[in-house]
Amino acid sequence: MYPLFKNISVLLAEDERDLATLMQDAIGEYFKEFIIVYDGKEALKAYHDYHPNIIITDILMPNLTGLELLQKIREIDEHLPVIILSAHSDSDKLLKAIDHGVTKYFIKPFDPDDLLEYLDKVVDKLHLNSIKRLGENFSFNLQKQRLFHSNRLIELTKRELSFITLLLRQKEQTCRNKIIKIKLWNDANISDERLRTFIRRLRAKTSKKLIINSSGFGYTIATPS
Repeated sequence: MYPLFKNISVLLAEDERDLATLMQDAIGEYFKEFIIVYDGKEALKAYHDYHPNIIITDILMPNLTGLELLQKIREIDEHLPVIILSAHSDSDKLLKAIDHGVTKYFIKPFDPDDLLEYLDKVVDKLHLNSIKRLGENFSFNLQKQRLFHSNRLIELTKRELSFITLLLRQKEQTCRNKIIKIKLWNDANISDERLRTFIRRLRAKTSKKLIINSSGFGYTIATPS
């Protein structure tokens, strides 16, 4: 059942520990990773550390709300599936969540099987869109986080793979240097020289033409001409 789930990591941010445990027991075993955190700040850190394929978050949490978490994620990734859990009384907050690009919301209490059924649709869509053709005869498997050149696997570091994923999710828009620094190092104050050195090393492993520089602003990734 749900064979595509085995390559998917899910981040659950839920401060109700009983509900988090219930969800772990009900659906967690299907996924490659099912990471649980109990407040918004932990969720944001886990997002940077684990690069989950899907986020499920309560709308009200300590330290950082689900809406604030969603807003921060959307500054970096416009397309990551984010599912909101909320109470009936949170209707105004749900409208704001829709404005910030929430993928779906579930009203508590909900049936875990309904959530699982929806996740099946999300994962199926992720799978269909997982292979990205790039310029210079490269391709990237978003789901498995692997880069290929003419069907030959290119060995990259976790940070380099995260960088390519970040550029791909920009849909050919330039990814700003600040966003890259936050996403890869969780620090907007990383020096420009360190970023340039990182890019040079990646180009040395791949191609000088794969990563395109927008001078002083950011980077894009080459797509097939």
